[in-house]
Order: sequence, then structure tokens, then C-alpha cells
Amino acid sequence: MKRVLIHNATIVNEGASVQGSVVLAGEQIIEILAVGQQPSSPCTEVIDATGCYLLPGVIDEHVHFRDPGLTQKADISTESRAAAAGGVTSIMDMPNTNPQTTTLDALEQKLELMSRKSLINYSCYFGATNENYTDFGKLNKQQVCGIKLFMGASTGNMLVDKMNTLMNIFSGTDLLIATHCESQNIIKANIKRYKKMFPDSTEIPISKHSYIRSSTACLRSSELAVHLAGIFNSRLHILHISTERELELFSSAPLSEKRVTAEVCVPHLLFWNADYETLGSRIKCNPSIKRKSDRRALRVAVNSGIIDAIATDHAPHLLSDKQGDALTATSGMPMIQFSLVSMLELVDEKVFSIETIVEKMCHAPARIYNISKRGYIREGYQADLVLVRREEEPWTLTADKILSKCGWSPLEGKSFHWKVEKTFVNGQTVYTDGHTDEDYRGQMLMFER
Repeated sequence: MKRVLIHNATIVNEGASVQGSVVLAGEQIIEILAVGQQPSSPCTEVIDATGCYLLPGVIDEHVHFRDPGLTQKADISTESRAAAAGGVTSIMDMPNTNPQTTTLDALEQKLELMSRKSLINYSCYFGATNENYTDFGKLNKQQVCGIKLFMGASTGNMLVDKMNTLMNIFSGTDLLIATHCESQNIIKANIKRYKKMFPDSTEIPISKHSYIRSSTACLRSSELAVHLAGIFNSRLHILHISTERELELFSSAPLSEKRVTAEVCVPHLLFWNADYETLGSRIKCNPSIKRKSDRRALRVAVNSGIIDAIATDHAPHLLSDKQGDALTATSGMPMIQFSLVSMLELVDEKVFSIETIVEKMCHAPARIYNISKRGYIREGYQADLVLVRREEEPWTLTADKILSKCGWSPLEGKSFHWKVEKTFVNGQTVYTDGHTDEDYRGQMLMFER
């Protein structure tokens, strides 16, 4: 069996950064060595990681790879390649594809498609509808990461807003329920009001998107989700929190004590509504990018433990889809390839520590979803790892560096000091120095329930 020594890295894991080395054998981490310790047996390959940071591979719990049915935008092959280049070793894909992943047959077909096409480890959500909650008990709990519930309409229109149905969903499963929370009634009222404000125009300015999909729309829907979870003792994970006001719904208690948890996505940590002036519809997403004070509060909540996980909501569209105004431009943006380096730039800015980034992007997703033997650098765990390096001279993101099929990024033109050097998936070097292993296929994530 091939043994690989990753030698002399700064290992960032479980709240600490220490100098050391890691030995991989086959798919697993078999030894973690302190400085001066030698491997128990000779290694067939030695990787000199001097000057690099060795992190657990990122687990992105929130992606839209657009496959099946929307593959003109993206597909599992292209987006898993971009993920690997960004240090992401596992993903959980959303159900708003075509067909939607809302039947047992569609779920089986989706997982089979991912097994054939994904370069990294994978799972997918089962999408809730107004009728399918009776199928929840038929799901394989070791293979399905959770139930995705759209309590606000977004791309694919899987809105579930009937109160009786919501109660059946929250009472009908012990699987994690991951929610998109925006009040559709408030959004509709806001659209009506802004149409009256611009009666002589065919377009509503893109900057009004954050007022149409408002803080109140998010808060009221999140309040309802938390209320229902409390009634039925459901395991609730609210996705892409975007407002300061919502943070009052969550606790800073240890993650192990929580039944209700919160995710923030990279765009809401990077952008604020003044960025519409320069980036326009490129940063249009649901929930919307909001005020600078919201961004500041979300960053503070990551550090305080109120926010539990950081994901991307990677949602590629063709640039032609992004043309339009606050109502017509498609919502969503590609983020996965540059999510880790973006967060490491915030480490340089003293917004977060590197240990916090590892906690929120690697450890916490593994714990929230009870993923088996991933998310940590531990002996006996799968060797999902990423080597990153900070360079003195920055590099600039240009279109030729983008691997997502859509071919653009809202981060184009931004300079980074951090770069991903190597990504290991189950011990296999899937990305190294700008090249991906197109022949490797990741494994289905397994959940301990």
C-alpha cells in the first residue's frame, strides 16, 4: 500500500495550529507526527510542506451543481473540478434541478449520476414539497444528508408555504431539516410597492433587490422555522443567514447542545449593498446581499459561535442569465473555487482566525450532519486534506483561472495572497499545482444516525 508523508506543515486542526507531519496510507490518515518524530515505516512519497498550512478538506454543505437538467450552466464534473481546485473535498447538492430531487427515484438517479461524475465526495438533499413528506420515512438515513425545505421561493420554485404541510414536515422526520427562509408574502408586497415607485420604468434598479427581499422577509420566515422546530423538537439548520436581526434567534451554546443551528454563506461575509454599484446583478442572490451592518454582525456571529458553519451556496448561471434588473436577473453566483482563499484573506485582515475558518468550514459541517470519519485531521479518518500557502506576492483572479462551467466569478479582478497547492480526497491527490485528476471519483458521504 502506498504511504505518503506530508512533511513539516503547519497543521490546523481542532482549534490549534502546530508544526508537524501526517502520514497517509491508502484512503486514511494513519499517523500524525510532532516535530522530530519519524514515521513508523518508510514512506513511498514525501511531500515537503515547509511553509504550507495543512487543513482538513472543506465540506461545503450547500451547493447547486445544476445536474441533472441544467447542465448548460454547470454540471457535476465541472463543478467538482472547481471545488477540488478550491480545497473542497466534500459537497452536499441541492434538489432544485430538473427533475427536482423530490422523489425516491429521482434521488437514486441523482446519487448514481454523482458517483459517475464527481471528483470529490458527495451527498444530496431530498427536497420537500407540499405532498411528499410521507416519503421521508423511506429515505436511507445513512446516505441522505437532510431534507431541503424552501420556505421562500428561489431558483426552481420549490416553495412550500402551506402551514399544515410545514407542520407535517417538521413533525415527520428526525433527519436534519435545512431551510431557505424568506417570507413570500412580504416579498410580494415589496415587489408591488417598488413597481409603484417606478411606474414609468420597465426596470427596477438592481440595488433594490435587498429591499424587495428584505431583512423583515428573512426574519419572519426564520422565526416561523424556529417556532415549528421548537414545537416538534426538530433538528433545524437555517441556511444562508443574511441579517443582523435573525441572529437573535440563535444561541452561542456549544454545537453539541444545539437542535437549531445557523449557516452563513461566503457572499454575505464578503459583500454589502454598496457593491451593487460596481458588481450589479453579479452579486444578486437569494437571500439578498444586505447592509454593511448586517455583514459586520454576521462576521461577529461567526466568531462568537452564534453562526455555526460557513458554506458557499455555489449557484452558477451563465452571464446571459444574470442580465436584467432586480426582478428579472437570475439569482445566484459561482463561489466554490475561491471560497477558502477568500476566507483566508479575511484571516489576513484579522476578521477571523485560521482556526475559526477550519472550525466553520470543516469541523462544524461534519458534526452538524454527523458525517462519518471526515472533517478532521485524525488517525483513522479519511485522508481529505488541503495544503494552502500564503505568498508574499499576490495573484489576481482572471477569467482563465475559473474552472466553473459558467466561466465567470464576482471576484474577478480581486488579488489574493493565499493559494491552494494540493487537495487530497480519500488519500488521492485530486488537485496539485493547477492540475486536476480527471479520472478519480469521490465517495458517497455516509452519516452516523
